[in-house]
Amino acid sequence: MKKLLDLLRDLFRNAASACWELYKVMIPIIIGVRILQEFDLIQYLAWPLRPVMGLVGLPAEMGLAWATAMVNNIYSGLIVFLSLIKDTPLTTAQATVLGVLFLVAHGLPVESSIARKAGSRFLFQCLSRIIGALCLGWLLHTIYTAAGTLEQPAVVLFQASAQTETSLTTWALGELRNLLGIFGIVFCLMALMRLLHALRIVDLLNAILRPVLKLIGIGPKASAITVIGLTLGLTYGGGLIISEAKSGTVGRQDVFYSLTLMGLCHSLIEDTLLLALIGAHFSGIFWGRFGFSIMAVAVLVQIVRKLPEKFCDKYLWGDPA
Repeated sequence: MKKLLDLLRDLFRNAASACWELYKVMIPIIIGVRILQEFDLIQYLAWPLRPVMGLVGLPAEMGLAWATAMVNNIYSGLIVFLSLIKDTPLTTAQATVLGVLFLVAHGLPVESSIARKAGSRFLFQCLSRIIGALCLGWLLHTIYTAAGTLEQPAVVLFQASAQTETSLTTWALGELRNLLGIFGIVFCLMALMRLLHALRIVDLLNAILRPVLKLIGIGPKASAITVIGLTLGLTYGGGLIISEAKSGTVGRQDVFYSLTLMGLCHSLIEDTLLLALIGAHFSGIFWGRFGFSIMAVAVLVQIVRKLPEKFCDKYLWGDPA
């Protein structure tokens, strides 16, 4: 019993610490979205994104949610999404497309800075993730539309509280409940990650992924760290690969390929489960993202091998910061 209580206390502290950092970003966004809604300004901010969102079959308003995720993180994008979903309902196919946009291109300032410190160019990492997100989103939209699948309304398991009044007090209480709900989700996801580690499921994923990485051209010295990034997240995997890159044990090309793959596809377990809560389908947010990322990096490896070394040094990679 004591061990269980200690585990719960540890999980609570970790979840509280993570959520505190998230809330510092989320609360200003919540207030900002409320102001935009009060003055009916969202449609004007989303208007420049209309052609891009139309390309992947999404309402223009959802461009604001994706832009927020790109600048901040997935949780911030979800806060905006939850503020919009009542007036702009999505099908399961659309929720899946929006999910992959969030998953592939989010937290770009922070995560691309991590890549830069390891020796990959900041601009390339940003552009590759934005372009990759749009390509995957368009591909899934095309497939789902052609097949006529996932047309049912998305089941959003975590959604903004229904409000019959428009007073600031009612709105504030509803948003407070949402923030508490996010804490519950983060706590449960952390607990699930502990369980998956205990059951050695993460180890199984590592064993499966290493041969795949070798096949697409990522060397064995970088493969172990890449697997960590794919399963646990870019920040953790990126931190390890920064250390390896500075030590010189992993070549600059392998660092570049590894970080590019991690950029397109990381936190395969935690982030996938999170986006499933907004009704996104597993076929896109897990298999689609993983398969697309592997193929994209495999193609990138073949292209880079044919490029002049000076070009690569200038635009693709450099020495670790």
